Formats: sequence, structure tokens, C-alpha cells
Amino acid sequence: MTGRTNEDSRTLPAPTGDNLQAQETTYRFGAVEVDLDVPEGVWNPTPHGLHLRDVLATDLRFDDQHVLELGTGCGLHAVVLANRGAKALTLTEIDDETVELARHNVERHDVDIPVDYEVADWTSVDGGPYDALVTNPPFAKSGKQYRRYFIDTLILDTHKLVRPGGTLTFVQSSMADVPRSIGLMKECGMDVRAVAVTDGPFREYYFDDEEFLREAAEVPGGYAVRSGTYYEQLTVLQGTLPS
Repeated sequence: MTGRTNEDSRTLPAPTGDNLQAQETTYRFGAVEVDLDVPEGVWNPTPHGLHLRDVLATDLRFDDQHVLELGTGCGLHAVVLANRGAKALTLTEIDDETVELARHNVERHDVDIPVDYEVADWTSVDGGPYDALVTNPPFAKSGKQYRRYFIDTLILDTHKLVRPGGTLTFVQSSMADVPRSIGLMKECGMDVRAVAVTDGPFREYYFDDEEFLREAAEVPGGYAVRSGTYYEQLTVLQGTLPS
């Protein structure tokens, strides 16, 4: 347990439930409104995803770039990327049903750039190299004994997917050890910056996994407890590949 605080960071609302309930929701960024249909059993946008959305919408541009998003989910980030200058999008998901959900939500909006949809297992993507890669890697619910599997393989495989001089942008929790990710990115030759940081309260299901909490407590600065509420810190990292 750590007493880390970040009073200057933005905060996110407390998530509820298991995040798999059916939902119709609207998100706004600037003048753009994003309406999403999410059926039961599909992940609603998480605090991680919402923080990444905010950063994509306000802090980053993708002008004239072909952007690959791994694990597009319901398509929220895709709509944002299309409005932040991307010239084309390639969106992946693990199964046909979720790919079709993303297609449905993207096509509801005024996305007038080419969009390719691909069923792919994480970094096993055809095509490229792309100008930029954007993603929210699984961690707490990774389904792997080694929870950083998706983060580490993302960093190690980025050079296979992104052109020299291109960028990797992703969000991760402090409980996944941000300094470790930065170190690995630098070992792969990337110039790295933390674009934005925010605090968010734990999701309810964190407390159902005692092993996850034990692992998180062993990460330096992994989480903070303030007034009895547990907080993780969410960081958007961007790495630029060597030219």
C-alpha cells in the first residue's frame, strides 16, 4: 500500500458492476457527440478507455496517419481518431461479433475515411506498417497468469506493426508498473513520454480477486488509499519508434 497522491491530476467517476451490462450511452468531446450501443456481455468503456479517449481528443493529433487500434471494443476511440485527423483506420477485435459491434457504432457517425475491420489475436495483425498504433491493453482481466502479457507483447511487437518514426500510444494502470513499461519501451529504442495522468477509484471487481490485490500491493506506487477509497493512477504513454 502506498500513500502516493496526485492532487493535480484529473479524476474519473467510480465504476460500478462488472462493466458487462447492456448500455446505450453518449460521450462528448468538443463539438463531437459519440452515441454507442453496447450489448450485454461486451465491455463498456472502462476508466482506462475513457482516459485514453480524453487524451486522444484533446492532447494528440493523427493528421494524415493510418492508425491501427488493437482491441477497438465498441468503437469509441475509432470515432475520436477519425475526428483527430486520421486518414484511415484499421480496427481489430478478437471475434466477429465485437468487430461487427464496432462497425455498427462507427457507421452511425460521420466517419468519412476508409475503415478496415479485422478479427485478430492481439498483435497478430495483417498489413501495415501503420503510422500509429493506439490501444488499451488488457491487464486486471487479462486471462493470463502473467498479467503484463499484453503490455509486454505490445511493446515488443510494435516494430512489426508501426513504421520507423511512427508512434505507439496506450494507457495503463499504476498497478501494472508504469516505470517497467517505460524501461522496456526505451530498451526497444523508443523515445517515451507520459502524455497525461489521472486518478480513478478501483473497479468493484478488483476486490473480488485477492491475488490481483496482492500483486498490486507489491508494485511500488501501485495504488493509493485516500479517505478509505482505493485509487489507481492511469497513465497514457506514447513512444516514438526510431527512424
